[in-house]
Amino acid sequence: MKSVAELQAAGFALNVTGLDAVGDKYAIGITPAVAALIDPNDPNDPMARQFVPRVEELTTTPEERDDPIGDLAHSPVEGIVHRYPDRVLLKAVHVCPVYCRFCFRREMVGPQGLGTLTPAELDAAIAYIAEHEEIWEVILTGGDPLVLSPRRLRDLMERLAPIEHVKIVRFHTRVPVVEPERVDDAMVSALRASGKTTYLAVHANHPREFTAAAKTAFARLVEGGVALVSQSVLLAGVNDDFDTLAALMRGFVENRIKPYYLHHPDLAPGTGHFRVSVERGQELVAQLRGRLSGLCQPTYVLDIPGGHGKSPLAVSMAQLADQGHLVADWQGNVHQYPPKTPNSEQ
Repeated sequence: MKSVAELQAAGFALNVTGLDAVGDKYAIGITPAVAALIDPNDPNDPMARQFVPRVEELTTTPEERDDPIGDLAHSPVEGIVHRYPDRVLLKAVHVCPVYCRFCFRREMVGPQGLGTLTPAELDAAIAYIAEHEEIWEVILTGGDPLVLSPRRLRDLMERLAPIEHVKIVRFHTRVPVVEPERVDDAMVSALRASGKTTYLAVHANHPREFTAAAKTAFARLVEGGVALVSQSVLLAGVNDDFDTLAALMRGFVENRIKPYYLHHPDLAPGTGHFRVSVERGQELVAQLRGRLSGLCQPTYVLDIPGGHGKSPLAVSMAQLADQGHLVADWQGNVHQYPPKTPNSEQ
């Protein structure tokens, strides 16, 4: 479903006043796998909030910006973002199988977005990677790189394979969750290349996304030699409570996906209804730290507006004291480190 009219025909409960303007401005896309997870009668259903357009998207605030994390300020050639010394983003395509209503690149993706790199632009991007020996990791993002066919994915990996200084290739994708049938043996094979270690960051925000089909896709990737990590966005009305966030992180680990990033929502236009406070995010990750296995702990990060990169937001559990540090345990009790010796207590 790619329009308000198609959503209406499918029986979704919509406040249609103003929605056509939302559809004109921002891409709409809901796959059958996602549609099956949405309660069509509840606009506040956590899956509906992620994918079904709302009139609130037409409300922008002064701090919001078209390029909230500053991709364009660090783009030396089309399709490349080189923000950190040892890694680059390679944005080969700017389309997705679904369009998240909170997307931080919503001004760049979709049918009216930046499109797919031309052959000449892709040549220039690969040449840039080859010329910069400090690049250890290439991150395929966009858009969603797994909308590309296995043939085109294999071509990309084969072009990266001879670049000896590139050791890691990472894909960021929603596909295993929102279009799991695409993850077949041909795709898994295409993601691997000689001399490269392949990682895939799975984007999911709610435990309901771990369907049987998604779990099959995760297993096919892991057993095909692809290491999996997670990325999620902390979203009001979707996962901004402990029970939901805990189930999400445990769901990742149970499917052999290591929790990696929990993103504070970016200042993309029309996404204010998703934003939570930094303090609430810090409270939630502190609860995760105290109550869940260390395997289930993501890094809570903010992409600093303007292209300045990610910063961890979790509250430090240690404070400098006169003789060492004061360290809080998971129950909130404070201890001195190093501990006082018996002689010092007398």
